[in-house]
Amino acid sequence: MSKFRKKPVVIEATQWFKNGDHPQDNSQPTSQSNPTLCEGEVVRYYRDPEIGEGSACKKCHKWMLYHGWIDTLEGGHIVCPGDWIITGVKGEKYPCKDEIFRMTYEPVEQS
Repeated sequence: MSKFRKKPVVIEATQWFKNGDHPQDNSQPTSQSNPTLCEGEVVRYYRDPEIGEGSACKKCHKWMLYHGWIDTLEGGHIVCPGDWIITGVKGEKYPCKDEIFRMTYEPVEQS
């Protein structure tokens, strides 16, 4: 089997913790009774009629209420609190688990 090394590519990434906190979300409150509920343009609210908001996530074990949803080139993905949202080389966005992100990427000094 052949071996390959990942090309060094500088990416942009933001760690996501709650709906509306991605810098490109341009989020607006979705509820007048609770103005902290924000729907983002990058990470939207997680909605699945088969898996309720009161269910626990199989990956992080937090309530699904605190999760987001992101559309990627491969389809939609659940975003757990603490995941990183990476902007790919073609401008696409996708989530990455914190542990994987820290093993794969390192900070780049800003000049």
